[in-house]
Amino acid sequence: MSNPDLARFSINQMTVKQLSIPELVDACLESDVPGVGLWREPVQSYGVEATAKLVRDAGLTVTTLCRGGFLTALDPDERARALDDNRRAVDEAAALGTDTLVLVSGGLPAGSRDLHGARERIADALGELGPYAQERGVRLAIEPLHPMYASDRCVVSTLTQALDLAERFPAQQVGVTVDTYHIWWDDRAPEQIARAGAGGRIHTFQLADWTTPLPEGVLNGRGQIGDGAIDMREWLSYVEAAGYTGSVEVELFNDGLWARDGREVLAETAARFVEHVVR
Repeated sequence: MSNPDLARFSINQMTVKQLSIPELVDACLESDVPGVGLWREPVQSYGVEATAKLVRDAGLTVTTLCRGGFLTALDPDERARALDDNRRAVDEAAALGTDTLVLVSGGLPAGSRDLHGARERIADALGELGPYAQERGVRLAIEPLHPMYASDRCVVSTLTQALDLAERFPAQQVGVTVDTYHIWWDDRAPEQIARAGAGGRIHTFQLADWTTPLPEGVLNGRGQIGDGAIDMREWLSYVEAAGYTGSVEVELFNDGLWARDGREVLAETAARFVEHVVR
């Protein structure tokens, strides 16, 4: 019997990366979790077709594939390799049965201080990748990351910047990822969510909480739902008001969670979703 409170819930694979793909599928079935967001590296290790069959046979929905992107290279050969890798990511998304490939755009190339130029190179790449993705039934979802990642990971830091890029292309090719962890601090984000919704460009909605102090290196500081400063229901209300009716994916990078039993973490995350998002 499915749990109606979890009808829109999806667990991003990174939240419980200690679980193998078969273990993840089993844990989802045990906890009544209907959706999974997958990551390319473990999927490639297990096998794209094998993963697709396992997930499909279990009746799970693949809500997203993470991640494509890293499109800011200056070197022509490096850029060509990045484009090839993103085409493979699109193909993998299509094989897995998801229509959304999340893009982390990439940071500044070594020695560069040109944020504007880096963003324009992203636009150039999207112009090549968007039609390729559309032909395969996949949408590209630009994810703005918190500004602390701008130098090394993602020069797109706000939904405004992400939409300025996405709106150069058809919505069925390029949209955005709305992730609470990265945008909760931005007082323009609610109006930008409305802008994204009006254009049909909210391709996925992800949750993580903001807890401090951040760990050294900051990448693995995404807090469990309910442990931090973000009002999850408020952000859900913004995307719903903008017309979003899709899955709500919890994506946590957290060393403490990874050190625990993955099945327990998944069950806990589902319970936190019901407590802090649904009710």
